[in-house]
Amino acid sequence: MAYRLIGKDFVPPDVPGKVTGRIKYAEDYARDGMVYARLLTSPVPHGRVVAIDASEALAMDGVFGILTADDVYPDGEPQSTGLKVLTNEPTLMGEPILAVAARDEKTAENAIAAISLTIERLPFVLDPLDSLQEGGDNAYNGGNTFIFRQGFAEEKWTADQVASFRSGNEPTAEAQQSWEYGDLEAGFAASDFVHETTFSTAGYPHMSMEPRSAMAYWENGKCYLHGTSQSLSAIAEPMAAIVGVPLEDFVFINEATGGGFGQRARAGSIPSMAIPAKLSQKINRPVMMRVSREEEFTIGGARQGLQGWVKVGFKRDGSMAAMDMYCVSDNGGKGGGGDANSAAAGVSALYQTEAMRFRNTSIGTNTGHRGAQRGPGENQIMAIMAPIMDKAAEELGLDRLEIRKLNAAQNGDVSGPRSTPFTSAYMPEALEQAAAQFDWEAKKGRSRQTNGNKVRGLGIGQGYHNAGRSGMDGLIRLMPDGRLQIHNGVGNLGTYSYASTSRAAAEVLMMEWENCDVVTGRTDRHLPITSPQDGSNSIFTNTRTCFGAAQDLLAKMKEIAAMDLGGDPADYEIDGSRIYQIADNTAGMTYAEVAQRGVELGGKFTGEAELPEELNTLTALSVSRLAGTALMGIFHDPRHNDNPPGFTVTFTEIELDKETGKFEILDMVTVAECGTVVHPQGLANQLRGGAVWGIGLSVLERHLYDPQNGLPASSGYWQSKIPTYLDTPAQIGTGWVDLPDPENPVGARGIGEPSMGAVSAALNAAISDALGGHLFDTAPVTTDMIINHIAGVSEEATPLAQNNFRG
Repeated sequence: MAYRLIGKDFVPPDVPGKVTGRIKYAEDYARDGMVYARLLTSPVPHGRVVAIDASEALAMDGVFGILTADDVYPDGEPQSTGLKVLTNEPTLMGEPILAVAARDEKTAENAIAAISLTIERLPFVLDPLDSLQEGGDNAYNGGNTFIFRQGFAEEKWTADQVASFRSGNEPTAEAQQSWEYGDLEAGFAASDFVHETTFSTAGYPHMSMEPRSAMAYWENGKCYLHGTSQSLSAIAEPMAAIVGVPLEDFVFINEATGGGFGQRARAGSIPSMAIPAKLSQKINRPVMMRVSREEEFTIGGARQGLQGWVKVGFKRDGSMAAMDMYCVSDNGGKGGGGDANSAAAGVSALYQTEAMRFRNTSIGTNTGHRGAQRGPGENQIMAIMAPIMDKAAEELGLDRLEIRKLNAAQNGDVSGPRSTPFTSAYMPEALEQAAAQFDWEAKKGRSRQTNGNKVRGLGIGQGYHNAGRSGMDGLIRLMPDGRLQIHNGVGNLGTYSYASTSRAAAEVLMMEWENCDVVTGRTDRHLPITSPQDGSNSIFTNTRTCFGAAQDLLAKMKEIAAMDLGGDPADYEIDGSRIYQIADNTAGMTYAEVAQRGVELGGKFTGEAELPEELNTLTALSVSRLAGTALMGIFHDPRHNDNPPGFTVTFTEIELDKETGKFEILDMVTVAECGTVVHPQGLANQLRGGAVWGIGLSVLERHLYDPQNGLPASSGYWQSKIPTYLDTPAQIGTGWVDLPDPENPVGARGIGEPSMGAVSAALNAAISDALGGHLFDTAPVTTDMIINHIAGVSEEATPLAQNNFRG
């Protein structure tokens, strides 16, 4: 279908502000009388605060007060593994214990230095398997794991069970979580090639450029909080609860966020933003809290590490007959996540496994806060699975592309333990398009070619993430001057989906984009509940809500026209500036006139009556505050059960130097399968950005902790290197299948997460290919691992070790 706006490039409204520097981030704001907060954080990985003596600090000139966990939680801290605003029971080094407010940051730092903190050191643990072993230390005061709705618990394996797992065998202990489908035993019996191995993937920080700084003040009983988030509206109610105010007395302001990859999607992952709010309430002054880079690396969230075992069976034709997976997930000192479950679901979706079993046990460590990070689980496991797919192809005498096409998801397929249908799937088309763009047939003969000390390697990677929610709301207003205001609560992280999804409303009403305003940036602009910009959900979810709100508005426009000009609503059409009779286009009204008439009529036309029954709380509050101001379109998106997938395919070629272990990426092509493309430039940027992230996962990024004292060794960009221009290819080819999804009104699905997973998979496969098919069964594959393999040197490391140097 041809669209006027959908599928076309445009300049999002915030670009001029970003180019000129006029746009404001959290720490760019200031208020009269504002003071500055700094944090005193835990000096130990696990401890208990015994006493705090702040008398000397409070006596210092320019110090206005402190905030402690006792102030925040007068009835005691909540018993969970979730991040606290402040804590007396730190379970990771750098966890905030108290905050000091002073006239400037230097004074606040001096005050912190003057505070006497007495803290009891408790045993700490850095590797989940060390904690699982009988006699191993626990990360939490109540045990080493947390059972949902039950509380803390202790999970232990025998020393033999842990040793057997580290030695490469299937774990025999009962898992905390499991699911399966199909006949696993029959699947392996029917397999002509079976591969069994243990694997590990590393956890690492999110690396957002903007730390979680925040500024807050109180005015007329309301709390105004400038913060960083992946959502404006979805975060409002839970953050208001953390601050301790009713939703109607809380205003969250977030014009732009400098990066958010899962760690800012929920209020529970950024409770530190409540510190300046509560401190401001206590001392009756605006408070700015700027978080340091080291603090951001500690409390800013991190990917879960996985220690796992897989057994995969393939039939003679290459179809995946059976898959058995067991994981131990690193839940860190705070947080946790569902990476292992998502990893298994990703394998089921991407390779259409006929029978599968998944088991997982989650264990805490006294390392960084863990939570969702771009493609949690799916992206890690794809880096492990791609070399296994190549090994299966080689053993069965199949082409590496053909084995992937054979197992690829397509229309009518299902995935996961509930056999959830895809809304649509065109993975074979994506593989064919990427292969053609990369010129696979011509290049595959260069696999393992040598030139002196250098050798070529080729890799194919695939990525997957479910990419769409439902149950959200849409809210738009046709103003009396004829302009369209599209209220959108999506976070502004730089992907521009807040603007591109809004264009669905303009599309329905045939309006020129220049006559539309995206209303966002702060919750007192009265926003609807929209999906956070996370999990590749924005495009699918928020085009549905904007489209639905516009359809509601259009129906009201036609009803008003029929009421005033005669006939039936079906007798009217629009042209982007007028509504007119189809039989006589001279009989009509301008958009401004129909909006003015709607305001005169009031009631359902202006949000004062007949609202959708299931409208979310914040949306209903926003509508009530806007009632009577304009002709409104209001929509609640009904829930759907099918799975809207995001798929990507990446082909890459590398040249590896066998003397140094270094390699150069010579060519890379990545293709998306995400339904109708809403914003081509935005999609291309997602694919290229995902490629950079994928390179980091594949060969660079990992948590490192000193096993002697639990100190983090990767607390900044220098110690925790991310890919730079020297690590990435000069050009990354992009493309997309562009076939519409029937469950979205414009045919669109999301793509942010899998753009990373396909690249990490392709790069790991290319490294293995260059080394004759050797499987490292880990991510990242570092230079020292490559050198050790080439030299035939055994790595001096504990197998499956987490949060530590390997090799």
